[in-house]
Amino acid sequence: MKLSSLPNRIFIKLLLSFWLCSSLIIAIVGILPILQEHHDNAKIEPQLLKVLEQAAVYIQQRPELVEYNPNRQQFHRLKDMENKPVRFYLLNDKGEVLNTDRIARPMRRFMLLAEDAGHPISHHFRHEILFGPHEFEVQGKKYSLYGRLGEMHPKPWFFFFAENIVLTLVFAIILSGLLCGILAWHLGKPLYSLKRSVEAVARGELNHRADRYTTERKDEIGQLAIAFNAMADSIESMVCNQQRLISGVSHELRTPLTRLQLSLALARKKGQSSTEMERIGYEAEQLETMISELLELSRSKLHLHEVKHTLSVSETLGQVLDDAEFEAEQMQKQLIIDIDEQLSFPLAPRPLARAIENLLRNAIRYAKQHICIRAQMMSDHLLIEVTDDGPGIENESDLEDIFNPFYRPQTARERESGGWGLGLAIAKAAIDSHYGTIEASNVKPHGLKVSIKLPF
Repeated sequence: MKLSSLPNRIFIKLLLSFWLCSSLIIAIVGILPILQEHHDNAKIEPQLLKVLEQAAVYIQQRPELVEYNPNRQQFHRLKDMENKPVRFYLLNDKGEVLNTDRIARPMRRFMLLAEDAGHPISHHFRHEILFGPHEFEVQGKKYSLYGRLGEMHPKPWFFFFAENIVLTLVFAIILSGLLCGILAWHLGKPLYSLKRSVEAVARGELNHRADRYTTERKDEIGQLAIAFNAMADSIESMVCNQQRLISGVSHELRTPLTRLQLSLALARKKGQSSTEMERIGYEAEQLETMISELLELSRSKLHLHEVKHTLSVSETLGQVLDDAEFEAEQMQKQLIIDIDEQLSFPLAPRPLARAIENLLRNAIRYAKQHICIRAQMMSDHLLIEVTDDGPGIENESDLEDIFNPFYRPQTARERESGGWGLGLAIAKAAIDSHYGTIEASNVKPHGLKVSIKLPF
């Protein structure tokens, strides 16, 4: 395997994606304390250092401020030396705070941080900023000065995440979900497209292929799509060749059959009639019927994807319905037609008419008194139902198999009543050409209903 193809393998994509995703989340969460520590040890800003320097000059000019005083009242004047709400803390060389006895805990912690840093720093704490120290001398003694500014100061962005751990975790989960979602979409979209192609071929749409976007991928999914298209090409070729073979054989059988029928006609004309010849004539007619149905089934399967035209359903089926109504009357049965004359739909006229003709003839043959054909527009499909009050299908498992070629349920094995088992197969092939579905179900207390759904 070439090294250049490795990044396009699904294994490598999954590994790198999950690794990068987890590494990114760990980095985001782990870098917050580092950013905060770096910010805590950052050098003091020039304007804050200037405030401390000005305060130091003020104290140097008034040495009495650093002298011992039990009441320490003079140190309160440090708070008023600037027009800013700055609170100063003055420390001697022993680390003792000279101008107040009450020191807030954040200030004590900041003094320790500044001592560890070894240089003046600033630190945000809630809604205030602490800064210092600034070292200076008064009368030969060393002093340190810290400041505390109580105004609202904008904090760096990472302080928000550092102080809100729960929100940080929620953000990390959302970010990881987003990254994993992008990966899932990248892998799931072509797989879903390939799944639809497989389902289309399974429904009989042998000309359906995986789309170009999927086949142009350089990973295993793209290779699978290319292999699927090659398989579909082979299946379509084999099925078409099979149908052409059936059509060719059926067509060739007609030649000797025609000669046989011609010979029988000549024999009858010469008065050579007998029971055996009548039987031969009957079987020849049955063979002619079977060959005709085989040719029709072959044509239906070879032309599954005819161009559809928006036509009136009642006009398309007009001749078929007239013939069926006449046939039902001859058998003392009633055909009920419930089709709106305004109902139009994209149709392939000839295949649909042949399908409905076969269904109606089958229903008339088995019905006791009534046959009904109904067509109505649903939300996303055209529904056509053919119902009879006959015996139905005794075995429920036969309801799906009756649309297979040459299949006849146990109750219709006789040739006189069951035909060759090709009529419903032809009907199914015609419905497949409309990308529709056909199914049969028993009607209580007795009867059979065949439902056709033609999608838009």
